[in-house]
Amino acid sequence: MRRLGPLGPIVICGLAAAVLAGPAQARPLNLRDLLGHHPQSDMAESTGPAVGVYAPDRGDRFVFDRSVNPPLMRFESSSEIWVLQPQPGPRGDTIYKDDVGQPMLRATRLGGLTLFTNDDPEGAAAALEGEASAVKPQAITTLFVLQQRLAQASYRASRAVQRLVVFEAPDVTPDSATIIGDAGQVAAEAIVVAAKRTDLKHFMDKLEKVVLSPARKPAAKYKDGVLEVDLATGLGLSGRPSSHKIEAAFAH
Repeated sequence: MRRLGPLGPIVICGLAAAVLAGPAQARPLNLRDLLGHHPQSDMAESTGPAVGVYAPDRGDRFVFDRSVNPPLMRFESSSEIWVLQPQPGPRGDTIYKDDVGQPMLRATRLGGLTLFTNDDPEGAAAALEGEASAVKPQAITTLFVLQQRLAQASYRASRAVQRLVVFEAPDVTPDSATIIGDAGQVAAEAIVVAAKRTDLKHFMDKLEKVVLSPARKPAAKYKDGVLEVDLATGLGLSGRPSSHKIEAAFAH
């Protein structure tokens, strides 16, 4: 696979954010389709729109996209896109879970939705407010944009743990750039959340580096101050772990 120019591996630290914010020569990557999703053929279980915005009784509004398989979800207050796996539930309901098996949504046959979060594990009913645009990651079309995205991730993670956290992408191709950039943001989100947990303080005190690498399947591992995020970039968003899975890696 063709690498991204002569720079080879990308190494970004939070201190580079100010430099990368300045003018730079953008280089086109000629990205092809990176999502790896296909239109869902069976929408019979829902009477709502293929992509809708919902307002729960408690919590943030969110967009639920059933126009792709697997379905996607994004809260309006966050950039993270959740890849959901539908499973049959009681009374003909469909339970949508994340990649660690945690329920996030329940849909009834009539199209009603219930949202589950860490703050509201019992669930809150969510009302449809209208149609929405399809959920997609921010496309990365130049090397400079990818550097910026990873610099932002490094800056967020470094602030959370109060020390420099370097982000590395050792093998970047035009087809993997968008997913790598997205995974960097997701990893930073996981670090921000983990840094607030007293039970993970020991691990956060040693965190020095995040490595985003191609692999056969998505995974997250933490050892000796290095967080390794494995990306099956050919699977699109399904090929990178969620922030929940990355956060769980610190406790194992």
